[in-house]
Amino acid sequence: MQQSQEPFNCPVEATLSLIGGKYKPLILWHLIDQPLHYMELQRLIPKATAKMLSQQLRDLENSGMVSREVIPEKPPKTIYSLTAFGKSIIPVLEAMCKWGIGYLDGLDVQTPCCPSMNK
Repeated sequence: MQQSQEPFNCPVEATLSLIGGKYKPLILWHLIDQPLHYMELQRLIPKATAKMLSQQLRDLENSGMVSREVIPEKPPKTIYSLTAFGKSIIPVLEAMCKWGIGYLDGLDVQTPCCPSMNK
């Protein structure tokens, strides 16, 4: 389901309206390679509360970037994946990761988050 059209003054503003949020870029980043269960996302983003993670996932689903599938098991499992529209943000996320690596290198901080993006 796509969000209603809002008037934007700038393309960056439009982008931020979709992926702005404390954990939305991280959620999208972790979904690049494979669909993930809700609990896997919770483990990958430990600072996100369950309420915040659920809200950010709902927002991404409402914007059409993420799809949600409920597997009818006991207990039910919820799997999230990128839609075709969601996959279109991958180059932006990769650029953010590359920029972040340069920034963290300047601080002499190493991170395992983007091993394929390291020099």
